[in-house]
Amino acid sequence: MSAVEYDAELDACGLFCPEPVMMLHNRIKDVAPGGVLRVTATDPSTTRDVPRFCQFLGHELVSHTEQGERFIYYIRRGA
Repeated sequence: MSAVEYDAELDACGLFCPEPVMMLHNRIKDVAPGGVLRVTATDPSTTRDVPRFCQFLGHELVSHTEQGERFIYYIRRGA
């Protein structure tokens, strides 16, 4: 898989629910519509919460991977 290009980044490692999604909600506002935000987290609940966040708020979950204990998400901001 080729690397996904992104416009901004959020490091939510070491934080637990609901903090990663709260930070994501604030950080995605800094990304222009159509731009991609890379999110890194260590809380396993993000595997449930981030896709739901995208679904409910109209963003696209471009990619989700796991690297050891880290969860990496690429989210394209909706309109």
